[in-house]
Amino acid sequence: MDTRQFGSTGYDVTEIGLGTWNVGPSWGDVTDEQAKESIRTALDDGVNFLDTAEVYGDGRAERLIGEVLDERDPDRRIYVATKAAPDEDEGHSEEGLRASVEGSLDRLGVDSLDLVQLHCPETEAFYDPENFRVLEDLREEGKIEHAGVSVEKVEEASKAIEYDVVETVQIIFNPLRQRPAERFFERASNEDVGIIVRVPLASGLLADAFEGIDDFGEGDHRRTAAEGGVEAGVGRKGGETFAGVPFEDGLRAVDDLRPFVPEDATMAQFTLRWILDHDAVSTVIPGSTTPEHVGENDDAAALAPLSHQTHGAVRDIYEEHVADYVHHRW
Repeated sequence: MDTRQFGSTGYDVTEIGLGTWNVGPSWGDVTDEQAKESIRTALDDGVNFLDTAEVYGDGRAERLIGEVLDERDPDRRIYVATKAAPDEDEGHSEEGLRASVEGSLDRLGVDSLDLVQLHCPETEAFYDPENFRVLEDLREEGKIEHAGVSVEKVEEASKAIEYDVVETVQIIFNPLRQRPAERFFERASNEDVGIIVRVPLASGLLADAFEGIDDFGEGDHRRTAAEGGVEAGVGRKGGETFAGVPFEDGLRAVDDLRPFVPEDATMAQFTLRWILDHDAVSTVIPGSTTPEHVGENDDAAALAPLSHQTHGAVRDIYEEHVADYVHHRW
């Protein structure tokens, strides 16, 4: 699998990585072995970038990644990015950040973390230099190698990269969430900031994985959002479930996208290829606990770039069905 330069970190990361949000309970029950097998599949496919967070399964995802990496050749470089959860007030205290880092070090079984990201705190946190001073201190102490942020809004991404310690930004970007390409990518590229694309498949909408609410089990955050509306989903004002798009509108957009999917590709692969056609993107992190889906996602990196006509059609579908819901909000 091809790699891309990861901002100023000095890392070269695979175009497709693996996200591990799915290990958390909001996606339904997943056994340890199922989760570990998805990680093994990604690594066997050549993936060298894993993204996790302390809140994914209350530390479970980090622990399982550590266990899988203990099985592997120690000479093969695998990069693990994790995220420090905000405090109860949605900010980041020094005490909270340090506790998060120590917990992640223990669960992953390492002496220093490759990349620590602030995990979607409230917007005000990005305007507090103290948060970023703590990250600088942690780096100088050798607890972390690099620092970044995971954001909900383009505004937050733009503010975060004003701090020299921030080398990467994790942001939602896909055919149903296009504002980052318009308002952030060029600046990030010019300033040598690595971009991790999260929620690339819009919680399965862009995997063409379901037809209606009955396809979701009880306890699945997607069922909650489909039944209760956008703000019932996960993330600030529901901005993460279905990438913040109302479920029925998302289904209509997928219907219109379907004719543009190449014959040799799935909707998920088409979506991942569309994302990778944006040169500012360093890596994209679809998540799955099904090895077959992990392998399918990894194969997307081998697809040929999409045509300008197809990109134009995707933009038209976005503007028709979903831009009014997401473009100026996020």
